[in-house]
Amino acid sequence: MEGILEALPSWVRILVAVALGFGIWRVGIGILRSLGGGARPGGPVEAEDVEDLDVFLVCGECGTEFRITRLGELQVPRHCGEPMQIVRRPRA
Repeated sequence: MEGILEALPSWVRILVAVALGFGIWRVGIGILRSLGGGARPGGPVEAEDVEDLDVFLVCGECGTEFRITRLGELQVPRHCGEPMQIVRRPRA
């Protein structure tokens, strides 16, 4: 194997090394982008003021409720191992 590499001109070895480096770089960037989730289409979401409504995160298992006053990009938390549900109720 070493005889084959030594038989190649140095410019071919450099070209192959650059091509391999570029391929590894592209694969690495692709993996990092897939892990990051990427940008959301439409840009950032403005927070919605829900003062006139009673908005709660409700646990379906035990019934625990958390009141929310502003909704934006909400990551629904887990309680009792299950995702909580968003419940909107009109204020009395």
